[in-house]
Amino acid sequence: MSEILLQARGLIKDFGGLRAIDDLSFQIKRGMIFSVIGPNGSGKTTMFNLITGFLPVTEGEIYFKEEKITGLKPFQISRKGIARTFQLTTLFERNTVLDNLIIGQRATRESGVLSCICGIRQIKLTEEETLERAHELAEFIGLARQKMVPAGALPQIAQKQLSIGLALASAPELLLLDEPVGGVNMEEIDALIELITRIRKFGVTICLIEHKMSVVMNISDRILVLNYGEKVAEGTPAEVCQDEKVIQSYLGKKYAAARGSN
Repeated sequence: MSEILLQARGLIKDFGGLRAIDDLSFQIKRGMIFSVIGPNGSGKTTMFNLITGFLPVTEGEIYFKEEKITGLKPFQISRKGIARTFQLTTLFERNTVLDNLIIGQRATRESGVLSCICGIRQIKLTEEETLERAHELAEFIGLARQKMVPAGALPQIAQKQLSIGLALASAPELLLLDEPVGGVNMEEIDALIELITRIRKFGVTICLIEHKMSVVMNISDRILVLNYGEKVAEGTPAEVCQDEKVIQSYLGKKYAAARGSN
């Protein structure tokens, strides 16, 4: 089994005369937390949309577990083991937390992290087993006491947790998180970070987009920096925060100085 879970080779995405992604190549290894940073409009969410099939690739190739997935539809890519959240939380707002987690299981395949959490084999689930998994996943994401609350009535942090849970319900091997701690206060961030790191412990590889550098630098194994659709840098947090091009285009000298004084 290759240690490379996802590989992008020479990705290009054009919107008319605008090049949103320009000759982008990178690899994500199994079991890591791989973060993508860059200024607004740098192509981060476009990159996610290319990986998950929400946008067609203009040029280049994407491989998942050494299988080419370029050109596949989103539901096909999901069934191969890639799930995502969105920058704007997308839930079934009128349905309860439990219902959301049941819907998530039925919509896609049923294995992976849920099998780890629930300790059962990859099998076609009965209604009873689907319900049992939904209860256990609600507990895993920290919403055991809010299972019967409509998703639209949840506070922001709980909606973030449920959004992650809905993605986990598809049992991914690779989980793409688009600004998972965006819109929550500093006191709530720690709970989301703990959830993300716990998911990784169950063997799920994570790729995330995030603007909060304190989060990125503390939990990432590797960081990709984009600007105007191009790769500016890639490396460990220590390498990236000292890269002069990254400092100039994104972090700023004050951030680099603060990191260096720690």
